[in-house]
Amino acid sequence: MRVYLAADADDLARLAAGEALTNEQLLPASDDEEDELAALEEAAESGAVAVAAEVDVEDDPVLLRHVAAFHVALDDSGHLQWFGADELDAVRALLA
Repeated sequence: MRVYLAADADDLARLAAGEALTNEQLLPASDDEEDELAALEEAAESGAVAVAAEVDVEDDPVLLRHVAAFHVALDDSGHLQWFGADELDAVRALLA
């Protein structure tokens, strides 16, 4: 199941250290792309980074291996830049 979480620099440091995130998970209302986007945007509005993750059960802790992507607003345009899970260090550098 795809979930979205708002995250900050401290959260990303925890992921890098192998720790799990237990932040509030936002679930799309359906599998429809518009509902997925709404959940993603809500997470992005609540934190510096929106984390998209695949978990087995709602509210499962999210480890780096669950992360599908990071989404970051690099400017005030409202557009989110996509980063793969393997780009965690690059995303952390953007927030530093």
